[in-house]
Formats: sequence, C-alpha cells, structure tokens
Amino acid sequence: MDADTALPSRAPTATTNERRSPRRPLSLAARAAIATSFVLAGFLGLVGLTLTQTNKARALRTLHDRLENFAIAYITNTDVNRYGKLLPPDTAPDPSFSRPGSGLYAMAVGDNGFHWKSSSAIGRDFSFLKPLQPGESRFVGPVDTRMGRLYYYSYGLAWDTEQKKPVRFTVLVAQTEDQLEGENAVFRHTLVIWLSILGVMLIVLQLLLLRWSLTPLRKVASDMSRVERGDSEQLDSQYPLELTGLTERINAFITNEREQRTRYRHTLADLAHSLKTPLAVIRSQLESPAGDDAEQRGSVLDQVRRMNELVAYQLSRAATSGRQTFASAVPIASHAEDLVQGLEKVYAAKNVLCEFDIEEGAVFYGEQGDLLELMGNLLENAFKWAGHRVLLVVKMQPNSGRQQRPGLWLGVEDDGPGIAADKIEKVLQRGVRGDERVQGHGIGLSIVQDIVHAYRGELVVDRSPELGGARFSVNLPTS
Repeated sequence: MDADTALPSRAPTATTNERRSPRRPLSLAARAAIATSFVLAGFLGLVGLTLTQTNKARALRTLHDRLENFAIAYITNTDVNRYGKLLPPDTAPDPSFSRPGSGLYAMAVGDNGFHWKSSSAIGRDFSFLKPLQPGESRFVGPVDTRMGRLYYYSYGLAWDTEQKKPVRFTVLVAQTEDQLEGENAVFRHTLVIWLSILGVMLIVLQLLLLRWSLTPLRKVASDMSRVERGDSEQLDSQYPLELTGLTERINAFITNEREQRTRYRHTLADLAHSLKTPLAVIRSQLESPAGDDAEQRGSVLDQVRRMNELVAYQLSRAATSGRQTFASAVPIASHAEDLVQGLEKVYAAKNVLCEFDIEEGAVFYGEQGDLLELMGNLLENAFKWAGHRVLLVVKMQPNSGRQQRPGLWLGVEDDGPGIAADKIEKVLQRGVRGDERVQGHGIGLSIVQDIVHAYRGELVVDRSPELGGARFSVNLPTS
C-alpha cells in the first residue's frame, strides 16, 4: 500500500440526542386509588388473619369440649363389679365410635389388666397413652402417631368398690387432625370469598367517592379551559371551601395579567398619540424653507425634550406592576429614609425638615420600583411646595375575612400654600403644574395616580390638618 493512500475512515455512528419524555405523574385519583387499595388489602388481610386465628382457637376449644364430653359419657357408662373388675361401656356417645376408620377413637386402660377400645379404634396403636392420676386431665395435639396427627383428651379416675380398694383407670378420646383442618379450611375458603367480595365492593365505593370528591378539581380545570378559550372572564363557579383560596388567587392572577396587558396596550397607544404632535412640529420646522436657525433649533429642541418627557412618562406607566397575587413585602421605613436624604440634598437651599410617622413593621406588598416611584413623586412634590416642613405618615390597615394581606395608608403633608378644592382635579392631570413658576414637567402626580390605580387604591388630595398645606393620601386596600 502506498504511503499516500488514505485509510478509509469509519462511518459515523448515528447518535440520537432525543431523550425519553419524562414519565407523566399519576393523577390524584390514581394515586388515591392505589394507596387506598394497598391500605384496604392490608386491612382486609389483617382482618382475615385475625378471624382465621380466632376461628382456629374457637374450633380448638370446641374440640376440647367435645372430646371431654365424650370422655365423661364413657366414664358414666363404665362400671365395676363386686369383685373390682372394670366393665367396659356398652353404648357409644356417637355412632362414629362404632365405625372403623372414622377418625374418632376411644379407649380405656385400668388396673387388673383392663384394656378396652371402641370399634373404630380396633387395630390402631395407642401405645402413647399413659395412665393418669385420679382427677388428672390432659388435652394434647396435634401429635404425630402411626394413625396420623391426632388431638386427644385423657382423664384419670379412681373408682371405689365394696372392698374399699379404689380401681384406677384412664379414658382417652381422640380425633384426627384432618377433621379439624377440614372445618378450618371450609371457614378460610368462605372467609376469603366474602372478604374478596367486600374488598371489591369497597374499592368500587372508594372509586365512586374519589370521583365525587375530585369533581370540584375537574370543575376548576374545566373552568380554566373556558377561560383559555375566551368563553369566560374568570373562574365563576361555586367551589368548596378548601378550593376557594386557590380559585380566588387564580382569578386575581388572571385579572392582574389582563390589567398588565391592557396597561401596555394603552401605554403604547397613548405614546403613539402623544408623539404625533411633536413629530409634526419637527417635520414642519425642518421642511420650512427659511427662518432663523437659532429659533428653529430651539423649537426642535423643545419638541425633542417634550418627546423625551412623554416617553419617560409612558415607560413609567408601562413598568408599573400593579397589585400582584404573589408579592413580597417591601419594608417602607428604610426606603423612605433613602429618598428623603436625596431630596434634602436637592432642596438644601430651602432647608426643609421631613418628619416620619411610620408604623413599625409597615410594608408594601408589590414591586420595590412601584413603591419608590410612588413615595418619590409624592415626597418630591411636597419638597417643591413646602415652606420648611414635610410629614410622611404610613399606617397598616388590618385585614378582615379571608384577606391574607393588610392594607396600607400613606400620607404626605407639607406646610406650603396647599391646593384649592376646585383645582385638585386639574393638578392631577398629566402635564399640569400648580404654578408655572415652579420647575417640573407636571407628570409626577399623574404617575402616582397610575400606580395607585394599578394597585386598586385611592388617591385623595385635601388640606393638611397639622401643617396647613396640601396632603396627598394613598389608601391601598387589603388583598
């Protein structure tokens, strides 16, 4: 092979990056059914075991009493003649004693070589029988014998005679284990059948109960599908108490999402509408054939500045998060101190003193940026108009009913000239300033209104009872 001949390369091995899709978790109904089936099987198994042991003990006690009664019957039918010789019983308490191989045996041994067997015991080996003392009884079993496993009852007795010499003898009654086990097997078979029927009935009943119990969850899923299709605005069905909190939060989440989407849509529409006029002015200025360049440049710069203000305002509106179902608690005191420190530097020439009356532990449930925008605009407005004093009051409103979060009352007061009642509505409009001589763009209070509205609160403007100037009160409800 030439040195320049290249060796053939291996064909690339086909590899697949496809991963197996994760196994879908079992449904709640399946989980409950499986868990219930295991618990039910364990319970019925313990019940079956307990009943089987109880029946076995009862059957053993019944066998003991039965063999004891047979032994007493044989003792009653046994007699002693005048010479002290034992006379065997002439009748059997049960026909099985007269039938060979019946599994029910009786025999007796006594003094003077007395030895007796029932007809069923003829040819059977009872060498294990030991004479007992008078009054002694014994119930034993099962024992292994040549006849199989046996249960037997034996009783020792001393019979008085005319010669005043007692004659001792021992009676034994035995039964094979097969008979007892046969009875127990029939009981176990019957018990298994009935417990199986009961288990199936309980499982079916449990499935029906699960289906009925999970109906509200299926109703929630169905209502959510209706909301997704646009057939319904919210989850509007009646739900059990355990699901009410969940469905209320889902409805709040849906409402917040729609409000946020509407706010973005309105913001874009307002921004487009607001920019039309400045753009038209700029276009007309640029298209004019002649004019003072300085004046034209100043006009264009004014329109650009106005457009910048409009964009900043609309972006602030769009960025407002609004009331959220899952919101963290933002502490107010520390942020208020930071805002006031910055404003005191900006308005250092006015020597304004800002006082705090903030309830301990007061928090704002929402975005930190919304809180800073809200307090910052209100405090900045107060610093602009104040003579020398500003007061910030924050109090928490107690929640009631099923409401999880308390409300918030925030008030900013100043000792300035205040706002006349007939001008309050005008001042709150975007772009309007209470006094044209005061620097500003007139959009701060409008932003405050947008934030308060987004959190479903209320903004009230009146006169400060303590400082005499304007008071802006924000009331955010419980949620």
